[in-house]
Amino acid sequence: MSLPRVTVTRQLPPAVEDRLRNLFDVTFNPEDEPLPRARMEAAFDNADGVLTTITETVDRDLLTRPSRKARIVANFGVGVNNIDLEAAKEAGVIVSNTPDVLTDATADLAIALMLAATRRMYETEKALREGRWGGFRATQWLGMGLQGKTIGIIGFGRIGQATARRAHLAFGMKVIYFNRSEPADLDFPAERRDSMEAVMAEADVVSLHIPGGGANRGAISAERIALMKPTAYLVNTARGDIVDEPALIAALRERRIAGAGLDVFAEEPKVPAELVSLENVTLLPHIGSATLETRTAMGMLAVDNLEAFFAGRPLPSRVA
Repeated sequence: MSLPRVTVTRQLPPAVEDRLRNLFDVTFNPEDEPLPRARMEAAFDNADGVLTTITETVDRDLLTRPSRKARIVANFGVGVNNIDLEAAKEAGVIVSNTPDVLTDATADLAIALMLAATRRMYETEKALREGRWGGFRATQWLGMGLQGKTIGIIGFGRIGQATARRAHLAFGMKVIYFNRSEPADLDFPAERRDSMEAVMAEADVVSLHIPGGGANRGAISAERIALMKPTAYLVNTARGDIVDEPALIAALRERRIAGAGLDVFAEEPKVPAELVSLENVTLLPHIGSATLETRTAMGMLAVDNLEAFFAGRPLPSRVA
């Protein structure tokens, strides 16, 4: 009996690729560059399943083309806004993701960005590296301490809760949040607010944890950014398209908010030059889940989904 054919669109950690070789007739992408459209079409036409990452757009045309053979898309990542889920459902293509395993790594990075932004780490390191540091001064480069401040979480799912827990337990921060539903069994105090606007107006640090795409595109609008305190900071480890980037750039440039820490951008890997030029923002290249342990666990979960599908078992993390 022949093995199921699987195409993997980007390089994955070695242990994951070894497991894929043992389970499937697998085609890898050794160049580790985004696949051109023709190769994506060939993958969906020739493979029984495709393991994608967030860099690939799986649109209606790919999913509904008459020559499509693939019956499952195993996405490497929690977010699936790169996949047309409605078209997948119509075409009978199963979609899975990799939740839970990246919660801690992403929450850790959200805290790192919060510290970097509030303590002006990029600005001060840049000055040091450029030889502009003239020695200690008691009133130079003063940041904001986190103790006793309020963190506002937009999207109180697994990662939002993990970030809030760290902020409260490590720094004694008050936690407020906006979420469509009430979470259960919290082991730290947190107060729900009725709207994003209420959270953004009250918080000293706003941390974003909502999915990208759809109704959330541009959710952090100019109007909502304008509600933030001039001393407040914005942190985004979710998806870049949830923020109105030109509005954020204007607010940072005009010092209408104190700063920001961003791991994601609207048109990755493109980052607006105006954003790069600002010193009151810390910019990272989408490394929220970038530990060897986490990326390996994500890959293994994607393989678990593929293995379950071809064995006729329920998928561990089916999305559609």
